[in-house]
Amino acid sequence: MKTILVVLDGLSNQVAQHAMGYLLAECKQGNGHYYSLTCELPSLSRPLYECILTGIPPVRSGIIHNGVSRLSHGRSIFHYARAAGLTTAAAAYHWVSELYNRTPFVAARDRHTLAPDLPIQYGHFYWDDSYPDAHLFEDAESLRLRHDPDFLLIHPMNIDDAGHKHGLSSAQYRNRARMADGYLAQWMPGWLAAGYQVLVTADHGMNDDRSHGGMLPEETQVPLFVFGAGFSLQPDLQPQQTELCGLICTLLGAPHDKPVCRAMLAEPQP
Repeated sequence: MKTILVVLDGLSNQVAQHAMGYLLAECKQGNGHYYSLTCELPSLSRPLYECILTGIPPVRSGIIHNGVSRLSHGRSIFHYARAAGLTTAAAAYHWVSELYNRTPFVAARDRHTLAPDLPIQYGHFYWDDSYPDAHLFEDAESLRLRHDPDFLLIHPMNIDDAGHKHGLSSAQYRNRARMADGYLAQWMPGWLAAGYQVLVTADHGMNDDRSHGGMLPEETQVPLFVFGAGFSLQPDLQPQQTELCGLICTLLGAPHDKPVCRAMLAEPQP
C-alpha cells in the first residue's frame, strides 16, 4: 500500500493534543487514531530522523548529535522500498538527503533530486529552518503528482523553528502547529481518497528553554496519528519510535528485518 509519512519537526505531544484540530476531527470520525509515543534519546533532530527511518536508536546508529554529517550505516525505509522495486520521494530538510543519498549536501546538485539509482529517487530538499511549510507541502504534492511514489516523506520545519525562537508555551509555537494542521487539512483528504496510508508524527518535542535534547516529557512525548485502511485503529496500543520503520515497510509490502507493532495493522501481515 502506498504510504505517506509526515514528520512535523519539533511538535510536542503537549501541543498536538489541542492544536491539531483537523487531525483530531478525522480521528473522531473513525478515519484514524491518535497515539502518543516517547522518542529515543538524545531528543535531537538528525539522530531521530535516523531512528524513525531506520528503526535504530541513536546510541546504536552512531548518529548521536546534529553535527554527525555522514551517510547512514543502516538500511532505511528508502533502501527497503527500492530493494522491493518501489518508488521513493521526499520533501524534507537537507539532513535527510545527507543521511541516505549524498553527503555533504550540495544545493546546486541535491536541492532538486532526480536520481532513479539513489535511495531517495525524487526530492525537494531545503536548508533554511524558516523555509515556509506552505511551500514544503506544495513541494511534496508536486513530487506525488509527478512521480507517483510508493513512499513519500514530508518533513516541514516551521514548528521547530518557532519553538527555538519563542519556546513551548508561546503563541507562536502553538500557532505554527495549528498552521501545519491546516496544511494537512488542505492535502490529506485527497491522499486518503486516493488510498494512501498516512502517518503523522514528530521527531521530538520542545521545552520552555527554547530547546530540546534531554528527557523532559515535553521534549520526548510526541504524537502519532495514523490514517488508512491498513491500520487496525485499536486503542491503548503503545507504539515505539523504533517500530515506525518496520511498520511502514510492512504497509509497503517491502521485506525487512525491523521490529513492528503488529497490533497496529488491520490484519496479520507476513
